[in-house]
Amino acid sequence: MDFPRTLRERRTRRHLSQLDLALRAGTTQRHLSFIESGRSVPGRNMVVRLAESLELTLRERNELLLAAGYAPAYPESPLDDPVLAPVRTAIDHILRGHLPYPALVVDGGGDLIAANAAFDLISEGAAPHLVGEGTNIYRLALHPDGMAPRILNLAEWARHVLARLGHLEELRSELTGYVPDLEPSAGSLGFAVPLRLRSSYGELRLMTTVTTFATAVDVTLAELKLEAFLPADPETAQALSAAAEPTASTAAGQAPGNM
Repeated sequence: MDFPRTLRERRTRRHLSQLDLALRAGTTQRHLSFIESGRSVPGRNMVVRLAESLELTLRERNELLLAAGYAPAYPESPLDDPVLAPVRTAIDHILRGHLPYPALVVDGGGDLIAANAAFDLISEGAAPHLVGEGTNIYRLALHPDGMAPRILNLAEWARHVLARLGHLEELRSELTGYVPDLEPSAGSLGFAVPLRLRSSYGELRLMTTVTTFATAVDVTLAELKLEAFLPADPETAQALSAAAEPTASTAAGQAPGNM
């Protein structure tokens, strides 16, 4: 990678002038101009300060350091690494605690890491190759063999999904081809765009929230996202509770045998 060009691209992509970035990084516009022209070679600390000032992801910060000829500053641990054991415990706790509402965890590419039992209602009827650990939830949402035929407001929801894929150009291009050329429905969308989904328990109207590990210094951890679905109306809350009852009854019936 060409470091001056890479730095310049990252800066212009964020609509920052050289002066803006220089002030953020605690240097001068002249020095930054020399760095971007290749006339000055920045030290490691300067590269780190520039990456932080650009608010790059940890992965992008490592890439910028490599482009400048330095070793990456942030580790990238496998999720099964013992050092991330507390993270896996926290994820399991959050997923179970969100029941009877669906929740899942994905990596930076949208591949499924884990989901709770309630997510089965979201993915019901989807082709087997689109469901399960390691599959892509964005593909599940918009693929014609996935959730798409059951989404009642596909135009609005597809735009919501595609808007999150700016950093995944190939996937975005693929999924755009699955989305029909539909116009969003007229009228007020309310306070948020809900997912309106047909299910075996009737229509579900769901809001979503996304949670990240804000203080992460490991690339893997920083890229994890926990997406939780919440009912947007009382009917959906009742349907999700009803769907969870058979699972709860089964678990209760098995409990004595497991002790």
